[in-house]
Amino acid sequence: MVVADKGSLVPEQRIQIKLPTELAGGVFADFVRAWHTSDAFVLDFSTLTEPPRNEDDALVLDATVVSRVRIPPPQVFELMKALEQQLSAWEKEANKKK
Repeated sequence: MVVADKGSLVPEQRIQIKLPTELAGGVFADFVRAWHTSDAFVLDFSTLTEPPRNEDDALVLDATVVSRVRIPPPQVFELMKALEQQLSAWEKEANKKK
């Protein structure tokens, strides 16, 4: 049991995540586009489908969405914290290798 904000006891939550075999390899993405609706944040992970090209004084990048992830607004804060922790750990590891 865990003590909640108002002093009452609530059961501890444990999330057991299963990763289907077909998703274990993940997908590569060159970049991500973030946007939102009234009830979700959306992350579109995309990969380039052709080399960049110049067209009408602009650099054109053709890309295809390889995965779209919809996240409820309260989870965005948890995602940001997790990304910050992982980025810090990665930076420490990368600096050790230099």
